[in-house]
Amino acid sequence: MVAFTSIIATSAAIFGLTYAAPSSIPFTGVTHRIYAGSTTANKGLHYEPENVVANIGDLIEFHFLPKNHTIVQSSFDKPCEPLRDSSGTVTGKFAGFNFKTDVGESNQVFTFQVENTDPFWYYCAQTVGNHCQSGMSGVINQNFSSDKTLTAYKEKAKTAVTVQPSADILASQGGSITWNTFMG
Repeated sequence: MVAFTSIIATSAAIFGLTYAAPSSIPFTGVTHRIYAGSTTANKGLHYEPENVVANIGDLIEFHFLPKNHTIVQSSFDKPCEPLRDSSGTVTGKFAGFNFKTDVGESNQVFTFQVENTDPFWYYCAQTVGNHCQSGMSGVINQNFSSDKTLTAYKEKAKTAVTVQPSADILASQGGSITWNTFMG
């Protein structure tokens, strides 16, 4: 019985790494790949692309390049700080620092499904090198008829203080960490 239970637990752990639980929102079949840590733009402190337009049901997949980056959801008004509800609880998505790679692309990605078309502001919470203040931020579904632009967000971030979403640097929320099947 112990061996059988161990097999089931091991299978569940492996299955959990490769499969995201189904959502009530149907998948559109579209996956947007965003690379964290461009090797050419802004000395590697860049998301590529940094401005994405996505539909409800699309997947967002963050791929990580060297310098140990992450992605943390924030609000336009408080760049470099995790999104919180009125009680102060962190409610936004974040990947944790789970993707360190010295060369090339990490073998894991952070994925989540687009649930609405509201602007989704995000930043890198790496404080070594002040990634957020240095311009490492992006947006999904920016309202192009608003003055809340990515340029304005980055300008606000220059004087902000980076806030970590959790004391546990590996903690993640609101998405799945899965194997990077795009690597080949």
